Amino acid sequence: MIETKEKMVKAYLAGVNLNDPNFDYYMAELSELTKANHMQVVGQANQKTDKISAGTYFGLGKVNQIKASAQGLKAKVLIINDELTPTQIRNLEKMTKLRVLDRTELILEIFSNRAKTKQAKLQVRLAQLQYEFPRLHPSENNLDQQRGSGGASGGFANRGSGETQLELNRRTLGKQITAIKEELKNISKQETIKSARRNNSRLPQVALVGYTNAGKSTTMNELLKVFSDRANQKQVFEKDMLFATLDTSVRRINLDDKLSFILSDTVGFISKLPHNLIESFKATLQEIREADLLVNIVDSSDQNMIQMIKTTQTVLKELGITDIPVITAYNKADLTKRNYPQIEGNDILYSAKDPQSIKKLASLITNRIFSNYEVVNLKLPLQAGKLAAYLHENGQVLNEEYKENGIYLTVRLSPKDLNKYINYQIK
Repeated sequence: MIETKEKMVKAYLAGVNLNDPNFDYYMAELSELTKANHMQVVGQANQKTDKISAGTYFGLGKVNQIKASAQGLKAKVLIINDELTPTQIRNLEKMTKLRVLDRTELILEIFSNRAKTKQAKLQVRLAQLQYEFPRLHPSENNLDQQRGSGGASGGFANRGSGETQLELNRRTLGKQITAIKEELKNISKQETIKSARRNNSRLPQVALVGYTNAGKSTTMNELLKVFSDRANQKQVFEKDMLFATLDTSVRRINLDDKLSFILSDTVGFISKLPHNLIESFKATLQEIREADLLVNIVDSSDQNMIQMIKTTQTVLKELGITDIPVITAYNKADLTKRNYPQIEGNDILYSAKDPQSIKKLASLITNRIFSNYEVVNLKLPLQAGKLAAYLHENGQVLNEEYKENGIYLTVRLSPKDLNKYINYQIK
């Protein structure tokens, strides 16, 4: 029989521990990232030291140990837990005869493979080019040909045989970076217009944020199932894998008591998320900036839960998001021994797979985003169809009755709309 199943590339992981209490957590995360890039982890080496070796990252003895161990396990790729300098990558490839991927390039490869929309593809490409630019160099060993595998990150290097080719490559990359930035600017303008239209509807904006694979997409899908007649048509992609999706999904949630809000499911975060990637994805994360409420989804069954919360807080700070109210939603309670659903202040312990939990979460969100809304009685002229239609579009109409002298409505209004309809209120 001919075996048609593609064999996974074997990867050996390695990192330097500079007395970091979170080191084991970062290495476990690196292992999950490697699997997410469809590679098989066959071994791992750690070195505890006070400083990084400028030329080789590890000490020479550790490099030789890694080489022997990796070769014995038939590994083809050496994956490092930090971002390396171009010199460190070249030296490690020479000495180990392995393709070397640092943490940043590994994440970029995953993003490159997962990007679906034009915007996401351009954002990943920009981050890749910005990563590659300082790493261009005249070819020094035949391993350079391996650096393009697994994603598009190596294809632009085109390392030539001399300085002239190197300068040509730099100019080419520089032009590509400028062109992509310009294209992303135009896409960002279009997204801003779309977002402005949603904001004009006055519906509250809620954004799901959090560590990748904490259950954001599952939570959105279950909210749609519980509160939508057409849930199957609106489902977002979900999978038990880091960075299953990179695209922001936006859906309208219509609650049972005629309340509605706009819900956004955004790209997940991770420790040491490359700065270039955060910069590139700022347009995609626009939904977070414009939200009235953030729901930080946390995997309550993970022993590194606290570190994951800190990761999310760090990335939000890098995005300049510090003043939006937050609900912390501890998901996957079904994998713990705790009773759920439970609400305590602005926190909820729940399971996204449990309908009762989803209703509790919706209730908590509702209480937060509609806390400053008021229920008022209005009388609109019969010819004021547009004003009535606006109220219906926003889903805040609790009661409506047409009479000979006007349209009588009981409506829950936001503070902004309260002023807009103040002349129609029945005192």
